[in-house]
Amino acid sequence: MTGSLPGADRPGVLPLPARPLRPAVRVTLGQVAVGADHAANLRQAVAAVDAAAAAGSDLLVLPEYASGLDPRGPGAQDAEPLSGPFVQALRDRAAATGVAVIAGTTLPGASADRAVNAVVAVDGTGSLVGVYRKVHLYDAFGQRESDRLEPGSPDTPPVVLDVAGLSFGIMTCYDLRFPEMARRLVDAGAQVLVVPAAWAAGPRKPEHWRALAVARAIENTSVVVAVGQAGRGVIGRSLVVGPDGDVRLELGAVPGAGTTDLDPIALAAVRERNPSLANRRYAVVPREA
Repeated sequence: MTGSLPGADRPGVLPLPARPLRPAVRVTLGQVAVGADHAANLRQAVAAVDAAAAAGSDLLVLPEYASGLDPRGPGAQDAEPLSGPFVQALRDRAAATGVAVIAGTTLPGASADRAVNAVVAVDGTGSLVGVYRKVHLYDAFGQRESDRLEPGSPDTPPVVLDVAGLSFGIMTCYDLRFPEMARRLVDAGAQVLVVPAAWAAGPRKPEHWRALAVARAIENTSVVVAVGQAGRGVIGRSLVVGPDGDVRLELGAVPGAGTTDLDPIALAAVRERNPSLANRRYAVVPREA
């Protein structure tokens, strides 16, 4: 390909990749059930990293609150620092296997009775390369995360990491309902939108989950990797959606795993054929509080 790349002269528009691309980037979705036993959750996460390595994956994605979730709801009782056993175990296994990991956890808040819903990103060398603090707390459908959790700042730069030549942007669960969140990640260079979640069960909630994941993929010509918790009160149903809106992988409600290959060349072709990112006339900026 010669000449300028589509979108190269437009701020905030991701051009087609100019560098040689790998044929595929392999991703494993670890749809686990999580409880209040942090030691058991840690063992489960480590086993998932090892299983992803056995599958030849470059990246493992675990759900929201993978380190622990009290049946009474998320809060300070589940909080661990970034130096704690859960994140350290992920770093150790990533370094040992070469598998990058994206996983939900709970961090301590500013006071003893508050916590932060977070997602950590560990690369294949075991380095902690990103921490996303959930911006949109789940104050909907009769629940109020904000009673126990602190939100992340919408002004914080988006968390985007490179895995095997593809750029993965991170949001979590309720963020999926806000198209601006996904678009801001894409503006920051994301080609794949990663959504760890503990999507609450309820009337039409599985339909919402699937429809929103497909919509975010189509409107951003991006892959969506949405990984839900399995178990009581949540729906599971992890899925991978291609940039054309095609659902490439979908799990059921019970614990399980799925592995898929993401094709960066096919992604670039979709963006060339459908240049909607380059054609748009609006930018996304955080709303003032």
